[in-house]
Amino acid sequence: MNRALTLIAATGILAFFLTPDGTASDTPTVGGQAPEFELADQTGQLHSLEDYREQWVVLYFYPKDETPGCTTEACEFRDNIFAFRDLNAQILGVSLDDVESHREFAENHSLPFPLLADVDGVAAEAYGVKTRMFGMTVAKRQTFIIAPGGDIAKHYEKVDPDEHSAQVIADLKLLSEAS
Repeated sequence: MNRALTLIAATGILAFFLTPDGTASDTPTVGGQAPEFELADQTGQLHSLEDYREQWVVLYFYPKDETPGCTTEACEFRDNIFAFRDLNAQILGVSLDDVESHREFAENHSLPFPLLADVDGVAAEAYGVKTRMFGMTVAKRQTFIIAPGGDIAKHYEKVDPDEHSAQVIADLKLLSEAS
């Protein structure tokens, strides 16, 4: 009986780390180089990680524009934008929604930072956050703090939309002081 429970538990743990097609997800590790990307924002302007090499980047992935948790998270980042700017940090939101959806979402909530359209899921896959939810392919709600040199300084796998922005600010302060 113990052996059967161990096997079931191990299978469940393994399934947690697999992508929907059954392949292992390759989430970049803290201390490793952040994967590059080039994505259009809500205005159609292209952004790459290379564009922000002189500052901290808060790269947050979220499932869907205009959903309750995603709106709360985006508005929390918006409400704390000056604290992020004081820390020389650029916020970049990423979902698999298209440019038009991002434009409407940013306008509806006065979001003062780029929302990147990863419609093919290439960046989400590179960061190990691409998944299926409610029959749709989306990005998991996860955040990466990327240091000015391009290394991943922190990875948040569990995010509470109500508290996340304040948590990221506190961690950025610590990371800035340590660097």
